[in-house]
Amino acid sequence: MNKALHQFGEYVLLMGKTLTVPTRWSMFFKQLVKEIYKLGVDSIWLVVIISIFIGTVIALQISLNFTSPLIPKFTIGFAAREIILLEFSSSIMCLILAGKVGSNIVSEIGTMRVTEQIDAMEIMGVNSANFLIMPKIMGLMLFIPVLVFFSMTTGIMGGIFASHVGADMTPASFEFGLQYYFNSFYITYSVIKSIFYAFLIASIASYYGYSVKGGSLEVGKASTNAVVTSSVMILMSDVVMTHIMLV
Repeated sequence: MNKALHQFGEYVLLMGKTLTVPTRWSMFFKQLVKEIYKLGVDSIWLVVIISIFIGTVIALQISLNFTSPLIPKFTIGFAAREIILLEFSSSIMCLILAGKVGSNIVSEIGTMRVTEQIDAMEIMGVNSANFLIMPKIMGLMLFIPVLVFFSMTTGIMGGIFASHVGADMTPASFEFGLQYYFNSFYITYSVIKSIFYAFLIASIASYYGYSVKGGSLEVGKASTNAVVTSSVMILMSDVVMTHIMLV
């Protein structure tokens, strides 16, 4: 418990150093574009591939379980849409990104720490936390809605594909279910959640990378701890934000 409180205190102090006004805006925007491409654009294909297959599997599994003649077939499309919009494209996708993006951030910053590059920046009077971490946090938070959009779109496309190959549903009934009682706020809800999750992923991974002590072996341990901590915090935040925004 004491260790957890100590780490939380260090995390808050680090975020205090990070979330400050950049001294050189031109350098900040250059780093921001670089991080958007590295953390966001490079993740598009991962998001698209996973979303297509998961959307297909969701539709197929729902059709296999909705076998009662009292349940109309369009509920397969309706249920698949709700699952993809409400949870998969925001929470589950961010759990996956926590592994890919989080480990990338920890390895980069942790390597700079163990090779004393961060110490050199501090000696030169540079706010290393702001210079290294702020662009990563802002870049992921700015691009995460794009990843959520790709996930929603390709996930639903996967469900439509399943409706063409599944024996227990038709494309017409599935598409009717997709449109049935559509609530546009669910998209806003997912985007808001994903932006908050992006902050958690980038900031927690940056903290573990920035706090590495020792050699390259410790960087690997920090990467594992960052992914685990980010995943737990995302799940806890999902419960809280769902209660606040939907209940």
